Amino acid sequence: MTAGPAPLAVAEAPLSLAPAPPPSPTRTERWAERTADRLNPIVVKEIRQGLRTKVFWVCFALMLFACLVLSLVAFAAARERAFDSGGREFFYAYFFCLGVVQFFVIPYSAYRSLAREREEETWVLLTLTGLGPRRILLGKLGSFLVQAMLYGSAAGPFLVFSYYLNGIDLPTILLVLALGAAYTAFLTALSVSAATLAEQRFLRALTHFGVLGVLIGGTALGLSVAYAITEDSSLLRDDDFLPAMGGCLWAMLSYGALLFEAAAARLSLPTESYARGVRLAFLVQAVLSAGIGVYAWVHENLDEEVALVAQLLGCIHLGVVGLLLATDVDGMVGRHRVGTRIFSLLRPGALRGYRLVMVVLGLSSALWGTLCLVSPGSVEPEELSALIACGAYVALYVSLPILVTRLIPFPPYRAPAVARLSALALLFLAGGAPPLAAAIITGDPAEPAFNVFNPFVGVVNFAERRADSGWELLLLCAVAAISALAADHVLARRDAPKSAQAERAPSPEGA
Repeated sequence: MTAGPAPLAVAEAPLSLAPAPPPSPTRTERWAERTADRLNPIVVKEIRQGLRTKVFWVCFALMLFACLVLSLVAFAAARERAFDSGGREFFYAYFFCLGVVQFFVIPYSAYRSLAREREEETWVLLTLTGLGPRRILLGKLGSFLVQAMLYGSAAGPFLVFSYYLNGIDLPTILLVLALGAAYTAFLTALSVSAATLAEQRFLRALTHFGVLGVLIGGTALGLSVAYAITEDSSLLRDDDFLPAMGGCLWAMLSYGALLFEAAAARLSLPTESYARGVRLAFLVQAVLSAGIGVYAWVHENLDEEVALVAQLLGCIHLGVVGLLLATDVDGMVGRHRVGTRIFSLLRPGALRGYRLVMVVLGLSSALWGTLCLVSPGSVEPEELSALIACGAYVALYVSLPILVTRLIPFPPYRAPAVARLSALALLFLAGGAPPLAAAIITGDPAEPAFNVFNPFVGVVNFAERRADSGWELLLLCAVAAISALAADHVLARRDAPKSAQAERAPSPEGA
């Protein structure tokens, strides 16, 4: 009896209810995930809220409708005129529709977004996320710039369409669009910074009306400049036009960054190093602006007038921005000195801010004075007198408000806002009282003897050399130097007790 074939042994795999492992992510998916993690969540939040508002869709629809109507009119006009040269007019019409949105609607919406956060007291909830004021403000600013890009991308085909209507070239279109984009960023940063100024309801109302006025005037200015560039195509062939536009572009971007850092500093806590960002932006702006000025001096064949103009513009800048930096809160030196051995002018405190301004002022005056002396042309004595007088006026009127407010025995009147208001009052008094007295006594409002400390008439007098002797300049420099030393001494004396108390406090390592 033969045995049959042996049955095949089939190994049965045990049943598993576990799900299959997910496929490994690709390189693109990993990059997208890392980008989403690093992206500011405020940007996503503000864009989602902004795209749901009626303001966005109404303005977006109206802009598209206006551009569509203009395109139909342009098409009909081009057929009748056989493609003559109507591109210039229609480009400005398209840009007008875009400019109203980007120069007014976007900055005002950014202002209202941040102001509403502070009015409804939801700013505290944003700070609890741990992002910090700078990242929160960067998210808000970035979200509205993204909205501006959406408006620009919608109007972009119509702007390019105007090129095919003849009458305008591509460099003009690109220049107007680049300046418009930088101007939008500047106005948006200005609006965000203005929203951080006031705390009380009355001051917020005044700030609101002020922002409206500035944006209306800024919109009119931006559209007027765009019209001038569009209508006069010969400007691009001018040798001085493109450097001037480059300077305007740099001014808008640098001042926009400075305004943004100032807003972040105002919203930071006193225990944080809130002054680092704004002072670093101030230094970077000063260094790069000096480099641009030196390049212009070399490009203009070492002309001393370039150095004089650069000194005048730099002193105006230092007078405004330097006053804001020098009138910081007292007593911050000791608070931020614990655990540090290297003295830094970028840390908070009125003393550090004041010394930073004086250092930048001294280096700037020395730079432009040296360039004037090494210029091949003959340097007139009145030009050097005007250059020195500009720096002396800045040192004087940055120091005097500090002396006036810091010597007041009542602490509420030592606030930075009081110092800035006193600076405006001193400038108004020094600019109006001496010419009035000179006109009554001598009959000449610009009499040099009466206007030695007048920052407006005095610079003109020194530049025109109206005085026979140099005692006016010596007196001005002496008073400015004494005021600067006294202001530094007052600030150091007010910070000395708090600094000594901080040094006597036990360190965290020894606790």
